[in-house]
Amino acid sequence: MESTALLIGFVAMSVGSLGIYATGSKSSAIRHHTQIHALVPFIAATAYLAMYLGTFVMDRGDGVTLYVPRYADWIFTTPLLLSGLVALALHEHPRQGGYIVAIVGLNALMILTGLLSAMSLDGSTRLIWFLWSCVAFAGVYYMIWGPLRERSASYGGALHEVYRKNAGQLSVVWLIYPVVFALGPEGLGTISAAASVWAILVLDVIAKVAYGFTAGERLKKAEPELMSREARRLA
Repeated sequence: MESTALLIGFVAMSVGSLGIYATGSKSSAIRHHTQIHALVPFIAATAYLAMYLGTFVMDRGDGVTLYVPRYADWIFTTPLLLSGLVALALHEHPRQGGYIVAIVGLNALMILTGLLSAMSLDGSTRLIWFLWSCVAFAGVYYMIWGPLRERSASYGGALHEVYRKNAGQLSVVWLIYPVVFALGPEGLGTISAAASVWAILVLDVIAKVAYGFTAGERLKKAEPELMSREARRLA
């Protein structure tokens, strides 16, 4: 069951990556977003291929399977998606370094502590690392809906609407990941390994492929505003 889901994940991410790039805008104002949205499922496809082939898929020591490429996927793809959100929130302002470092740092801590939780054989240690990962996760949400949303709202316009919708879509989907993790074999073991793999596959398709397409379409509607801002910066 798991191998079928992993193979479907590889195919879905590969096709999704090509589709997002083919249909995305290539204008100078938007193409970096198109490239990011296409790269995310391409990285995910690599991770699914690795998991399907059994590369860095290992037994934790108690019969629970650890899919290490999944965490490698997240450590690369989520910062890319977050960087795109930061660029939108600041309306493509060139001075974005502080926000990106803060939110990407929290995100990396969340994923790494999640991996430590999944690797822990002791239940108490596993819970501690999971809760600390959730603290970092809350920090990411604070950045998205606190200072970044406020900056985006202060600029207003079509780009703020795109930011609000993109952030909302990602926030809802990302919120389900820790629930699946907690219920899966790495956590409480309430659901089976197969159910966990299939659930994460569905979430990945929504968060990486479906999001890439919908975010691209929203950006196309805001393209005149982006082009105008770019022209003013270059003037």
